[in-house]
Amino acid sequence: MRLDKYLKVSRLIKRRTVANEACDNGLVTVNGKPARASYDVKVGDVISLRFGVRTVTVEVVSVQENVRQAEAAALYKEV
Repeated sequence: MRLDKYLKVSRLIKRRTVANEACDNGLVTVNGKPARASYDVKVGDVISLRFGVRTVTVEVVSVQENVRQAEAAALYKEV
């Protein structure tokens, strides 16, 4: 699954276009390297997101196309 879509499905970022822009601006890294929106997310990847002064780091536990809002947090665990 594409990185921008994963960020939207997992509810880390609300909209896919915003996730795409975050990737383009270098605010998203995967395994310590800046990632493009087209990066193919795999289980075990470590994703870091910069929101202003705050950084959120998560590890991918599962990759699913459709997830209910209540179950979205089960796709990752915070590191």
